[in-house]
Amino acid sequence: MSIIETITDVNNSFLSRRELTCNFAGLGGKLKTLEAADMVTKEFKLDGKFVIPMRLKTHVGKSLVTGTFYVYDDEGLAKKHVNPTIFSRLEKTKAKIAEADAAAKEAEAPAEDAPAEATEAKAEDAPAEETKKEEKTE
Repeated sequence: MSIIETITDVNNSFLSRRELTCNFAGLGGKLKTLEAADMVTKEFKLDGKFVIPMRLKTHVGKSLVTGTFYVYDDEGLAKKHVNPTIFSRLEKTKAKIAEADAAAKEAEAPAEDAPAEATEAKAEDAPAEETKKEEKTE
């Protein structure tokens, strides 16, 4: 498990947001933006707040990642202040994750139903095979 070390924690009252900069030790090249945002949310108990991962920087030769996050109380205010391309990227990532979860659930459901369907198909094929054998023997 990695350790989150707080570098800076600034309350920007002018923009009504909290700006966090953290180091994630041992996650160089393995950390994804949404996972980092979830980790920060859990570490700093930011449930109900809107956490935006702004930047993840890996350090050369180290397994260290430095992340910058903006924490807003209101999503509408965040959309006014932050570049819309960041939100579109986050939405695309969330959509891909949801799509992968749906595909995984669909893959599990037919796997459970497949043995029942296979036995039904074999039962239907069995009488046809018997009639073919009888025809050959005559």
